[in-house]
Amino acid sequence: MQGLIVAAGQGTRLRSIASSKPLALVGGVPLIERVIDNARAGGIDAFVVVTGYKADRLEAFLKALAARKRVRIDLARNPQWEKANGHSVVAAGSSLAERFVLMMADHLIEPLIFADLLGSTPRGEDVTLAVDRRLDNPLVDLTDVTCVQTDGAGRILAIGKGLADYDAFDTGVFLASHALIDSIRDDVAAGGVGGISEGMRRLAAKGAAFTFDIGDRFWLDIDDRTAHNHAERLRA
Repeated sequence: MQGLIVAAGQGTRLRSIASSKPLALVGGVPLIERVIDNARAGGIDAFVVVTGYKADRLEAFLKALAARKRVRIDLARNPQWEKANGHSVVAAGSSLAERFVLMMADHLIEPLIFADLLGSTPRGEDVTLAVDRRLDNPLVDLTDVTCVQTDGAGRILAIGKGLADYDAFDTGVFLASHALIDSIRDDVAAGGVGGISEGMRRLAAKGAAFTFDIGDRFWLDIDDRTAHNHAERLRA
C-alpha cells in the first residue's frame, strides 16, 4: 500500500524548535522519519511526500533516508504550499495509486492504527477516516483539533475545527481514493479554500465518507511546543 504524506506547510507554531517542522527532532530522530517508520511497521511499503516550505532541505533528507532505509519515497512539490492542505493532496495526484493512505508529516501514529485501517473493508471509492472517539483524550488540543460528527454507524455527517456538535476527533489518517482528490478540486472550483476537510465535507454530502474507530490506540498531533514535549516523553 502506498502512503501519501503532506509535509508542505510552514509549521509556525513549532518554529522555536525547528525551522522545518518535519525535521524537528523527537528523541533525536526527525519527526518525518518516525512517521515513515511507524507507517512501514503498519503495512505501508512506499511513500509519496509532498513538500513546499523549505523544500530543498527536506527533499535532500528524504532522498538520503530512502537510500539508508531502502524504502521507496517519491517526491511531489506543492507550489501553492501557503494555501490549504488539500492543495498538497492534489499536487501528488499523478503519483498516486487509486487507493492510498493519506497521513500528516506532524502526526505520530501507532503502527496498529495503520494495520487495522488497512485490514478494514473498503467501500468502493469512498474515503475512510481513522477517528478517536475518546473525547477526554488528554493529548488532544481542543483549540486546534479537527472534530467529526457521525451518525453513530460510521458515516461522517460533519467535519471541521470548532464544531459545536461532534463525537470524534480526526487523527489525520485516511484510507483514501482519488474521489478525495476530485472533491478537493471541486471545492477549489466552487471558490472554496481546498482543504482536506472541505473535500471530506463534499464526500460526506454524497454519503461517501466513513470513519474507522481507533479504540485506545495512540496518536499525537505535534503542532506546538506542548505537543512536542508530550512526544519527547512518550516517543511513540
